[in-house]
Amino acid sequence: MPAFDLPPTELAHHRPDLDEPEDFDAFWRATLTGSPAGEPLVSAHPVETGLRLTRTWDVTFRGFGGDPVRAWFSRPAGAGDRPLPAVVEYAGYGRGRGLPHERLTWVAAGYAHLLMDNRGQGDQYGCGGDTPDPHADAPGGPGPAVRGLLDPHDHHYRRLVTDAVRAVAAVRALPGVDPARVAAVGNSQGGGLALAVAGLVPDLAAALVSAPLLCGIRRALDLTDTGPYGEIAAYLSVHRGAEGAAYRTLSYLEGVSFARRAHAPAHFGVGLRDTVCPPSGAYAAFNRYGELSGAAPRKEIRAYPFNGHEGGDAVHVRHQLAWLAGVWGSD
Repeated sequence: MPAFDLPPTELAHHRPDLDEPEDFDAFWRATLTGSPAGEPLVSAHPVETGLRLTRTWDVTFRGFGGDPVRAWFSRPAGAGDRPLPAVVEYAGYGRGRGLPHERLTWVAAGYAHLLMDNRGQGDQYGCGGDTPDPHADAPGGPGPAVRGLLDPHDHHYRRLVTDAVRAVAAVRALPGVDPARVAAVGNSQGGGLALAVAGLVPDLAAALVSAPLLCGIRRALDLTDTGPYGEIAAYLSVHRGAEGAAYRTLSYLEGVSFARRAHAPAHFGVGLRDTVCPPSGAYAAFNRYGELSGAAPRKEIRAYPFNGHEGGDAVHVRHQLAWLAGVWGSD
């Protein structure tokens, strides 16, 4: 598939206007403060994984509405109990947390690592999930992208973004974590969640965002029928006349709006032939990242001209590791 979005010279300056609702901040403030109060962490039980160099706990924390959300928490076995920087990772669309030995990069790099389960997902890829979504009964299609599409209060991503924010609070409550050094990391849907967290958690230490979903949503719907955007288009092809309500809902989930509010240093990755999450969305978020924060956060983007949704893959992870080590310094 050849490059299909804007040319690189235009992407570098792509700063589209936003259809941002006036109550965007009030909506998310009410969402994040409206759930039952209480400590974010519910439980953390050690599990036997067969891995000698990693210690892992099965974690439950309170997410949207106080709902229990599962996660894997891991630390290098040789680190003792000393506080470590922590990476909170968000999985891609349709995935769950899977098995604890599937994602070891950040632990092998010497960090504490929390992998959040995606509520109501886990049946499309990987090794499954363990967190139901008890609120998934609003009108909309079966996929997460269209669950509750007609009202921002009902949409699946309102709940999932809240879970993602609460995951940061949960990891800070775990022993052996340096609460001042917590990074949000994700690819695709996970990248969109990491970006939302960067916009909603003002003291986040770093954000690593790859091929983010839900960035430049209106343009993406015009460009591609692949993946989650295709699910939205398919829903609207049946529910003719629902575009206005859908666009209003999606405006509260726009990653560029979250990016504008971010404070943390950020590292982006994008494949210029990505037809799942078009590169113009990632660049729109990158170019407007931090513009409302009152500062100029350190930021960097790496583009892979001949790659699609996989982006730089393991090569990009190598860049992420070097960049994050530079942000945090030696431990």
